[in-house]
Amino acid sequence: MKRILVTGGAGFIGSHLCEKLVSEGNDVICLDNFYTGSKENVWHLLGEHNFEIVRHDVCQPYWAEVDEIYNLACPASPVYYQNDPIQTTKTSVFGAYHMLGLARRTKCKILQTSTSEVYGDPAVHPQPESYWGNVNTIGIRSCYDEGKRCAETMFFDYHRLHGVRIKVIRIFNTYGPRMAANDGRVVSNFIMQALRGEDITIYGDGTQTRSFQYVSDLIDGMTRMMASDDDFLGPVNIGNPGEFTMLELAEKVIAMTGSKSKIIFRPLPSDDPKKRRPDISLAKEKLDWEPKVKLDEGLAKTIEYFKTKI
Repeated sequence: MKRILVTGGAGFIGSHLCEKLVSEGNDVICLDNFYTGSKENVWHLLGEHNFEIVRHDVCQPYWAEVDEIYNLACPASPVYYQNDPIQTTKTSVFGAYHMLGLARRTKCKILQTSTSEVYGDPAVHPQPESYWGNVNTIGIRSCYDEGKRCAETMFFDYHRLHGVRIKVIRIFNTYGPRMAANDGRVVSNFIMQALRGEDITIYGDGTQTRSFQYVSDLIDGMTRMMASDDDFLGPVNIGNPGEFTMLELAEKVIAMTGSKSKIIFRPLPSDDPKKRRPDISLAKEKLDWEPKVKLDEGLAKTIEYFKTKI
């Protein structure tokens, strides 16, 4: 049994990670300030003897004796991270700083959940880890993009200067149960609009692409990365290379929900990437990992979840 700290543990992804770690018999501390996380996401774990939840903001130091840290704390959807961009940057940077300090003191291993947003609006497709990205440093998405890029820098500097045992993954678009219905992400937006019979809103002409990864595949990739040899630091892409246009996704959601929703188009937001698809060659080689859940299967499970929220 390990004592594991999960920051952002009451969020969409964090709650699934906590669930897996608890089921494996680990002693799990879920740290969250509930800005975007929800107690409802981890309510079913509260009766477990090896799970505890702590309200805390990672912008402030936190002390505990732990064997591993998964650092997930940060708003991850544009609606939330653009609502308070300064706090978003602080969460990424100060959160990384404080968790790295804790990892250095306890000599534990720490995993940073970075993001495909570090690639910006990519000029290379698909995106390998060696690509440095094409990011607007002063745009409306920069608080998230640059905050995560700075956190990666700090992780590698702590490793080089202090020998901290780090792991860095770059998460591509992920969906599944426990997504917030109003978080502004395309999968949750389309499903909720379709279930309500509302017009489905596509920003741009619908030809921009994304790759959609079901949450269970991501959790598998995260835990494999944490368990990998210490000499493999990352960064490593964790995402599904299946690529779909926004129009294809909207049409699929309409068909799977049996909705009579119409598709309408709105102007594309500033700095919205035109293409996004991971090169997962490194994850296959180093982690023996690749996604297993097809889009139709994952969407069906996610639609059933959102039906309970209508």
